[in-house]
Amino acid sequence: MSFRSPDTQRRAKAVGIIPARWSSTRFPGKPLYPIAGKVLLRRVWEQCKRAKNLDAVIVATEDMRIAEAAFNWGADVALTSTRHRSGTDRIAEVARNAKQFGFIVNIQGDEPLVDPRLIDKIVEKLREDRAIQIVTAAHRFEHPEDAQSPHQVKVIIDLAGNALYFSRAPIPYSGGAFLRHQGIYGFRRNVLVQFVEWKPTPLERAESLEQLRALENGVKVHVLITAKGSPGIDTPADAKTLGKKLARAERKIAR
Repeated sequence: MSFRSPDTQRRAKAVGIIPARWSSTRFPGKPLYPIAGKVLLRRVWEQCKRAKNLDAVIVATEDMRIAEAAFNWGADVALTSTRHRSGTDRIAEVARNAKQFGFIVNIQGDEPLVDPRLIDKIVEKLREDRAIQIVTAAHRFEHPEDAQSPHQVKVIIDLAGNALYFSRAPIPYSGGAFLRHQGIYGFRRNVLVQFVEWKPTPLERAESLEQLRALENGVKVHVLITAKGSPGIDTPADAKTLGKKLARAERKIAR
């Protein structure tokens, strides 16, 4: 893969894209579920708008209900195909047509507390190191026993902070400092477009983790280590719990 010169690379624009879909087995209509007075997707979008290194934030969706709601609160919206199997496929469709952006950050639409500073660090890492093609993040498990869950993805890294492997199994075997992978990715635009063209790989299919497709094709994935992660909203119960916490916090600020 070709790379830009350092000067051109630093001038390249960055866009945050939030993939959002209506259909969900466990939580249909999740993006527009209200949490303490604002819908989930708007809370994610507002956090992204606070990032200093993003030149634009785009909501990518196949659903007109989501598109109209996002447009009404002032978001840039891209309507995408209904055939996409993953959020990565959805943002890649947008990236193909958004050639003015050299860096693409894929931001989960169900993490209303995503840290703008993490988004900025992801863009900075891509700008400063041309050898890195994808950047993601991880943090230590607060409770090591949670690493036993296959629903919590673990990652192991080399001495330079690059991913060696992602797994649903607890890795490394001896335990200790398990790292929980966070579902945020920064891509070089050309790498993202290439990534979705590759067929699913053997380890990707074995683990049901698409990020392994990058490793199996020789792509360098750098992992930023953070102090903590941001909670995802998987069920209405998650949304109600977070809503109560946010409402209490906002009442304290108002006093």
